[in-house]
Amino acid sequence: MIRRLRAARSDIVIASLLALFASAVVVAIAILPADVPVNLVFLPLVLGILFLSNRVLRWFAAFIMVALTAAAVLQDPYEVRVVVALGVMYGLAVLVILLSLRRDHIGVGPIRGQSMLVDLRDRILAQGEIPQLPAEWLVQSALSSAGGSPFAGDFVVATASDRGRRVELVVVDVSGKGEAAGTRALQLSGAMGGLVAALPPERFFPAANDYLLQRAWEEGFATAVHVSVDLGTGDFELRSAGHPPAVQREAGSGRWKPLRPDGPVLGIVDEAEFGCHRGRLAPGDSLLLYTDGMVEEPRRDIDLGIDHMMGQAESLLRGSWDGLARRLVAAVGSPDDDRALLVVHRRP
Repeated sequence: MIRRLRAARSDIVIASLLALFASAVVVAIAILPADVPVNLVFLPLVLGILFLSNRVLRWFAAFIMVALTAAAVLQDPYEVRVVVALGVMYGLAVLVILLSLRRDHIGVGPIRGQSMLVDLRDRILAQGEIPQLPAEWLVQSALSSAGGSPFAGDFVVATASDRGRRVELVVVDVSGKGEAAGTRALQLSGAMGGLVAALPPERFFPAANDYLLQRAWEEGFATAVHVSVDLGTGDFELRSAGHPPAVQREAGSGRWKPLRPDGPVLGIVDEAEFGCHRGRLAPGDSLLLYTDGMVEEPRRDIDLGIDHMMGQAESLLRGSWDGLARRLVAAVGSPDDDRALLVVHRRP
């Protein structure tokens, strides 16, 4: 309530200052009609669009229309350019009123709305922040959205469990891509972040599946891969929900092998069962978790895409492990698709 009162008071103060400025322009036009351009009356409305809430903005736009009318009466003589300018400004003021009425359910202006979207995007990214791990473990993640949009349907969730003895890592691909999937990714990332931290590994996917079924979204499905790693022994449990297979690199042989536990897509089948692959990361071994944007391209088999990704990873490893996830995302996949990658490496 206090925050709303402060926001309303701020709107009133800003609107009053802008109204005073518009009134001063009208007075200046009355005194010096040949020297003060009528366009200057419209400047407060431009500022109001940026800083005022929708509810105040519509009334302020109506006030600007009155000020424009007064400025038009004071014009002498009427030139074609002045008439055209007044017509354009009247039309824009009416458009502002109509748009503010349509956006009334949001309740905030463009600047505040943008800051809220940035905050929501940061919350998605915060879910993928890697927790503090022992020195022998290196975990990296990288995200790239379709067309460079700041919002994506792919995201990463990472959290420590069992009092820091295990790390839970999830890579998720929500249906759709880019901004169209961003809102669903936001809601799902928060839910998955809470579920993976609170539940044992074998119960995580069933709970996430139930959550998506309850939402009943029109495009309510998602694929995901989840790995739970024992940081002491290197033993891990890998589960997949309709996701491209994770790949493991064995340091001894230098070979990459796909890991394919069975599991349906999340949000489609009630009481779904998810298979588990149990393995071990020995010193020097690595694990890659990724979304289909890394390996899928039109008219190309996904297995060929996986082979290409593993070849690029092996080539990049000739340098160092530093920034491998970021470099691999930049080198593989289509810029027109969302991409997410998570690298787990146990240092020798």
